[in-house]
Amino acid sequence: MDKKKIHIISASPKVRKFAREIGANLQLIKGTQRAGRIDEEDVKIFVKNSLSGKVSKQKQKFTQEYEHSDFGEVDIQPLPRLKKIAGPLLQKSWSEIPHVTQHDEADITEMDTFRKSLRDLYTGEKISVTPLAFIIKAVVKALKDYPIFNSSLDLENNKLIYKKYYHIGIAVDTPHGLMVPKIRDAEKKDLSSIGKELKKVSKLSSELKIDKKEFFGGSMTISSLGSIGGSFFTPIINQPEVAILGVGKAERKQVFTGGKFESRIMLPLSLSYDHRVIDGAEGARFCTHLKGSLGKDFAYKLAV
Repeated sequence: MDKKKIHIISASPKVRKFAREIGANLQLIKGTQRAGRIDEEDVKIFVKNSLSGKVSKQKQKFTQEYEHSDFGEVDIQPLPRLKKIAGPLLQKSWSEIPHVTQHDEADITEMDTFRKSLRDLYTGEKISVTPLAFIIKAVVKALKDYPIFNSSLDLENNKLIYKKYYHIGIAVDTPHGLMVPKIRDAEKKDLSSIGKELKKVSKLSSELKIDKKEFFGGSMTISSLGSIGGSFFTPIINQPEVAILGVGKAERKQVFTGGKFESRIMLPLSLSYDHRVIDGAEGARFCTHLKGSLGKDFAYKLAV
């Protein structure tokens, strides 16, 4: 019988709690006390060496004491190509950028009514426009008023690069994995044109016929899960952008407004941003601006 060597960590509950709080992996720490027991000083030295680069990344790899197959039947498949490409980029973004995510809800009751009432001026036929087209227009409007969200951080030269264009990235769920093509010059397009562009880039992405360049040069990304479900989440920023907007599934709720409860359609918003560039107050103002653009006072203006 193949017996696996089990590595038993010897440390007090206090030391284990301390290690958890500072994110130190006890499996990687060699104890200096009797029988290899780890004390608080061992944890501190390990963290200090990690920060100074004395602990190699090779040693910090997670190792399993047992194989998954030791507990039952498994099916091992190769990682899809797109996920293989995206994984390191997402990890780099998450580890390098201090993410802050603000959650809010936009009242889109009037917007939804207006969207469903749109008709062709000549034929009178109903025009089908996805809510995402309105959200793109609202994001562009907010980027114009808060240009810091349409920037990129140049750490090497300690500079911010402000973009004068508005190319909005859209996370597209394809059979091959997630892709983020751009809606170019979104500020120059009306709702109908944006709707057609969304269908076009989604189709090209699904068929793997989209140009690689279309995944670069964005202002800000929108990740919409509304068609699938769910409410709030924490989207990871698509470097070198400094913000990303997560959109959940709109739901009808009872909202207290004007001294009484009313049935309103509420849209969950999750705004993640780079805290090195954007502070909490700016994030809150950006969210408030979005809510206003998607609300009853400004929704119709987005059609222009």
